[in-house]
Parts: sequence; structure tokens; C-alpha cells
Amino acid sequence: MDNLGVAEKIYGIVALLVILMTFLVVMSIQSVRLQTAYRHLLASSASAAINIERVNGLIYAIVMESRGIYMSTERNKVKQFGDELLKRNRELADVVAGWEETVRFDDAAQFSAFKQRVIQFIEFRKELVRRATQISPAAGREWGDNDANRALRSQLNADLEAFARIYADRAGDVAELDDKSRYASWYLFALGLGALMLAALNVIVMRRNVTRPLSQITEATALIAAGKLDLDIPLVSRKDEIGHLARAVRNFRDATCRNLELEQLEIGTARQRDTAMGERDKLTDKYHATKWQLSAAINSMPQGMIMLDPAAKVLAVNDQYRKIYGLPPTIKTGSSLQEILQHRAENGLFAGNVAGDLVAVVARIAKRQPSTDEISLGGGRVVSIRERPMDGGGVVAVHDDITEQRRSQRILERTEQFLATIIENVPQAIVAKDARNLRYVLVNRAAEAMIGMSRAEIMGKAARELFSAETAELIERRDRQLLGQEHQLDAIVDTVDNPVRGRRTVAIRRLQVGGPDRESHLFVSMIEDRTDQAILAGAAA
Repeated sequence: MDNLGVAEKIYGIVALLVILMTFLVVMSIQSVRLQTAYRHLLASSASAAINIERVNGLIYAIVMESRGIYMSTERNKVKQFGDELLKRNRELADVVAGWEETVRFDDAAQFSAFKQRVIQFIEFRKELVRRATQISPAAGREWGDNDANRALRSQLNADLEAFARIYADRAGDVAELDDKSRYASWYLFALGLGALMLAALNVIVMRRNVTRPLSQITEATALIAAGKLDLDIPLVSRKDEIGHLARAVRNFRDATCRNLELEQLEIGTARQRDTAMGERDKLTDKYHATKWQLSAAINSMPQGMIMLDPAAKVLAVNDQYRKIYGLPPTIKTGSSLQEILQHRAENGLFAGNVAGDLVAVVARIAKRQPSTDEISLGGGRVVSIRERPMDGGGVVAVHDDITEQRRSQRILERTEQFLATIIENVPQAIVAKDARNLRYVLVNRAAEAMIGMSRAEIMGKAARELFSAETAELIERRDRQLLGQEHQLDAIVDTVDNPVRGRRTVAIRRLQVGGPDRESHLFVSMIEDRTDQAILAGAAA
């Protein structure tokens, strides 16, 4: 090994590592392919199994809703069952559409026939709901309760059983891929262990033939640099690069001995010069860095900023301040506040007395008291000014253009007043609840009159604190139904026990404002008292 060069030793070890890593990469690619195929087949089989169960459950639910229609004689009940059946129809169609996206090519023909029967099943049930709600419950029962309907359902069950058998067979393929992946993992482990052993061999060889000799030469070089010149240089007899380096170090030692006094004097002088220049450069760099950072910081502020010394001279001013007051480039660091005020007065941005205002600013700087003020500029602009004293004298002032903020605030106040006036004067009762805890947060005058309580008695309370247990349960059930949809614009008629006015018949329309992910999530109800109409209808009957 001593006759081989350092480069030859390193190249030999690297060649072995490259060969081993090539095998490792090939096996890794094969393992990834097996794992990908395994996950894909497992995921598709699991997804299909879930879809089979969901389709089976939805078909059963649709059949149960159909039976509810068959057994109902009241139109309201029929409509409830019909709405639920149509909802399940839509869910079934969505599940089949999602399932179709994951169907393999060899299952496409069988799935196409199954999909057609599902579509036929859905259309058949739509027609059932239409006849039962638009003609009569008997017509719906006549349409749905027949052998054709039962035969279609039996065919769908047969299709689902066939798909279940197919995906059960594919479970064997998944197991086979799992075995192959496991074998590939063992191969990777073996190759990785071989790479680890080769790396350990690499460390031993490099340590024995490269790093340890280099460490010896480095130690000798360090001793020479420290001034110890009466030492033997190791490894000078080697024929590789280490030997060349050792001999170069020996030559360096000999040259150092001959020129020690001159070099020591020169090194001492150079060190002193380098130290002084280094300290100077550090101070210069620190000054420029601090200046750049300060300039970048103040110019990135969204507000205008100006720094004044005790004599009201400008120490710093940012771009936003220049933009607010339209300052020319001639006004810069070293300019006076009087020049700025004079420029503002000439351009219609200052309505006071320049000399008087300057005296007032200098007096505030001397007192070292913070101040806050607002000024109006031309064109309706409003600027907020906050002044704070600085350590060592002077003041820093932040000027913030709050024109849009004030305009938005006025618009918001007018909008809130307008909406409050409308809500209070509509003849229909309107209440709003916090969707998180179902407590009342808004009640208009019409709602106070309908409930028979003042809004002070209602606000902040839940339905269970105002109504009977039966009525409160009904109200909360309606609220929970609203969570599943954006609104209920069709009036829902209920009979409730009013704690003040007795048993009332009301028609309620509900809608959501905001959503669960919003801080403001409200349920708004518009209530119409139909008690008198119900009484008249009963008397007429």
C-alpha cells in the first residue's frame, strides 16, 4: 500500500463503492416499483370494497324511504320521505361516479352494465317521488311496488356480489406483491450492510494510509509554525504524495531556519499592520451595515417618519414621509423643519403659521414629552402624527395617512345604522342566533311583539331558557337541520308553546350568515305568526 499513490488508493475504494451503490440503486428502484404496485392495488381494492358497502347501504336506504312513501297517506309525510329519497339518490350517483374513476380497464365492461342499472334504479325512484308528491301517494305506491322494481334491485345485488368476488380474488395478488416487496427489502438490507462494511473498510484504509500520515505531517507543520525547528520530519522516505509533502515540509523547515530572524521581524510588523487594518475595516463595515439597515428599515415603513435633532434639523426622513407631503429632493438630511413647513405651506398642505409652529415643535423637543395629533391636508386627507423623544435629544415623528381609514369608518357607521333601521322597522319578526352556542344575539321589535317578551329578556339566552322543553327541542332540531345546508327559504310551519301568548302556529324561514370557519357565524330566522290563519282554516273546515 505504501507504493501506491493516495489518488490510486482513493480511486480504488471509490470504484468499489460505485459498483455496490449501482446494485443498491437498481434494487431500490425495483423495490419502489413493487411498493408502488402494492399500494396501488391495495388502495384500489380497499376503495372498491368501501364503494360496494356504500352503494349497498344507499340502495337499502333508498328502498326504506320508498317503503315510507308506500305506507304514508299524508302528503307532508310523503314529501319528507321523497326529499330524503332524492338526497340518497344523489349520494348514490356521486358514489358510483367516484367509483368509476378508479375502475380498472379489465372491469370496465362489467362496471358499465352495473352503472346503467344504477342509473335506471335512480330514475325509477325519481319517478316514484314525482308521482307520489304531484299525483297521489297511491300513484307512487302503484309505480314502485312491482316485480320490475324488485328484479332491478336483485340484479344490482348480484352485480355487487360479483364485484366483491373480483376484489376478493385480487387480495391474493396484493399478498404476492407484499412477498416480493419483502424479499426486495431483504436484498436492500444485504446491499446496505455490504455498503456499510465497505465504508468501514474505507475508513480503516483512509485512516491508516492517508489521515494518520497527514495528521503527523500537520502536527510537524504546526510545530514548525510555532517555532520548534529542531525536529525530524516523518514519512520523508515514502514514495507517494505523502512523501512529497513530507519532503516539502522539510524544505520549508530548512528555509525557515535560514530566514528566521528576518521573517520574525517581518511577521511582527505585518501582524500589527493587518490587525490595525482589520479593526479599521470592521468598523467601516459595521458603520455601512448599520447605515444601510437603518435606511432600509425606515424606507420600508408604511408610515412616514422623520427624525429631528434638538434644533429641529432633519437627521433622517423616509420615502413615505416625502410622498405624503410631496417633498423635493433638495430637502434631505441636514435641512431644517422650517424648510419643510414652508414647502407644505406653498403647496397648500399647511394652514398654520410656519414660525409659530416651528417654535412649538422646538419647545416640545426640549420638554421631551410624547404627543399625538391629527391634521387635515388639502383634498380631505387626514394625517395622524405621533411624536416620541429620542435618547440624547431630538424627536422621532411618525406620520400616518389615515384618510382611507376614516372614510371606511364613516361608511361602516352609515351602513350599520341603515341596516339597523331596516331590521327594526320590517313588519316580520326577525331573530339571529350565534351558531356556536345557539343563543339569541338579535331581536327586532316585531319579534318582541310576537314572543311577548322584551329583547332584554331574550338576548343572550338559549331556547331552553325561554320556551317549554318540547318547543325548545323543536327549535334546536330545526337549527341542527340548518347546519347541513346554506338556507331554508321554504317556510317550515310548526306549532309551538309561547310562554306568554300560549300555543301558536308559526312559519319560519332560516338562513346562515357566515360559516363554521368564520368568527361571525349566525342563524337568522324570519318568523310569521299564522295562528289566526290556522284558526280560520279550521273553522272553515
